[in-house]
Amino acid sequence: MSIKSGDKAPEFTLKSKNVTGEVKDYSLSDFKGKNVVLLFFPQAFTGVCTDEMCSVSNGLSSYSDLNAEVLGISVDSVFTQEAWAKANNITIPLLSDFNKKVINLYDTSYPDGGFVFDMNGVSKRAAFVIDKDGIVRYSEVLENAGDLPDFDKVKETLKSLN
Repeated sequence: MSIKSGDKAPEFTLKSKNVTGEVKDYSLSDFKGKNVVLLFFPQAFTGVCTDEMCSVSNGLSSYSDLNAEVLGISVDSVFTQEAWAKANNITIPLLSDFNKKVINLYDTSYPDGGFVFDMNGVSKRAAFVIDKDGIVRYSEVLENAGDLPDFDKVKETLKSLN
């Protein structure tokens, strides 16, 4: 069941290593009182994903100015995400959904064989804006991994929440 605007955002806790170098838990509830942008992406060390996360990291102030935290989520391990972040100066927290629980909660998983080279268990590229009360205010799940979310609409949604 896909997550739509107006739905309560499913709660989750995932691990990250790239920001501090130590494994740390991040829960959606940690950000209550702040707007959150969740960016699901298929895989680290791929061209479009690298461009997306580097672009968001470089423009992070535009999100913080809108009282928003940005979190990236993929099924890569915390070790892969950490190496990728270091290699590309990605500064947003990258959360590992290695066990694929959150991509299933948010219904972003490609169907079996739906990603390149028939890879299974990979997330579609997606963006969700969650308000201070945990309600989804924007959702976009893309079928084509080469497409990027509409970041203008993401920012427009964030502006409307402040």
